Amino acid sequence: MIGKIQTNKVKYVVELFDYIHSLDNRKLAEKISNEQQKKNKNLKIFIQVNIGNESQKSGITIDRLDEFYNICTKDLNLNIVGLMCIPPNDGKPELHFDRMKKLKNTLSINELSMGMSEDYIDAIKYGSTFVRIGSKIFGERS
Repeated sequence: MIGKIQTNKVKYVVELFDYIHSLDNRKLAEKISNEQQKKNKNLKIFIQVNIGNESQKSGITIDRLDEFYNICTKDLNLNIVGLMCIPPNDGKPELHFDRMKKLKNTLSINELSMGMSEDYIDAIKYGSTFVRIGSKIFGERS
C-alpha cells in the first residue's frame, strides 16, 4: 500500500496488503499494531520521511525519526523494514537520496522506497530497493 492511510481504513489495509510504504504518525502506527495483533499478521512497513521538511507533505521529520522508529519497533512491535520519501521538486534529488541512504544505515534497516518516474535511476544509485514509476508505465495523469 502506497499513499496516505486513513486510520478508519487500517483494518482493510492490514487484511489486504503485505507492505505499507507510508507510515507517518503514531496514531496510525498504534492502529496498525492493534489490527495486526487481531489478524495475526506481520506487515512489512516503511516509515515515510519528510526529507525536505515540506509543510505540504506527510512524513516524519528527520529530527523525530529515531524516536518514532524506536516507538514503532520496541513499543508497538512493528516490522519496520525501510524508509520512504518523496523528495522536494528542487532539481536536486540526489542530495535527498543520499541523506535517506545515510538515515537507513544509521537505523540498520535494509530497504529504501524512493524514486519516481523522473528520478528513479538516481534513486537506485543511492540504494533504493523500491521505485514508483507509474507515469513511465501508464502515462501522465489526466
